[in-house]
Amino acid sequence: MTQCEFAHDDGAYVLGALAPAERVAYERHLGGCGSCRDAVAEIAVLPGLLGRLDPAGLEQFLPPPAPPRVPALLEEARVRRRHERAATRRRYALTGLAAAALALVVGVGTAAVLPRPAAPPGAQATRPGPQVSMVAMRPVASTGPVHAEIGLIRSRWGTEVTMHCGYDARTSYGKAYPFRLVARGPNGASEQIGSWLAAPGDDLQFTGMTRFTDAELVSVELQRADGTPLLTYAVP
Repeated sequence: MTQCEFAHDDGAYVLGALAPAERVAYERHLGGCGSCRDAVAEIAVLPGLLGRLDPAGLEQFLPPPAPPRVPALLEEARVRRRHERAATRRRYALTGLAAAALALVVGVGTAAVLPRPAAPPGAQATRPGPQVSMVAMRPVASTGPVHAEIGLIRSRWGTEVTMHCGYDARTSYGKAYPFRLVARGPNGASEQIGSWLAAPGDDLQFTGMTRFTDAELVSVELQRADGTPLLTYAVP
């Protein structure tokens, strides 16, 4: 004989322990199941009997309650978190010390293998590249307030022009004045390489490019802003 699927719900029903939906389903089932109705009738008096019992009198029959475990579990979790945080701090500290030690070793090794000589006071940093032979530019008319030297390097894009120019400290101009450097090519063609503003006592160096190749470049001129040539260099 197949046992009823609600056979074990009688006690929970009588004691009110079923969920609302389960209680509705069980009461609907009682209307067509005599065995479940008999089971409920047998224990229907149980809630009333339990209500008559004195809780104080039950202590002599029941074992003492076990101490609650929740506080102990919480304290255990707090201790575990403290240990984990301490371990994490130690791990980060060791990692930082290792990184610092590695940086120190690398720095010492680099200094030993690739020593960098100290630059003399007042020296300017120069970019790596081919050495430039500098040649003094010649005054066009008479000696003026500007002197310069120039260097040329052949390039597949044209010619790289390096110039070192000084504006005499003692000059009748007595103020800043604009200058420019002009490259002259074949058939009277020309283009400006650069321009600057210099005051008495100024000294500058710069590098520019011209599209004229070494075979096309005829001369390089240092001019005033109005086009008056001051210095020139004829390319041999």
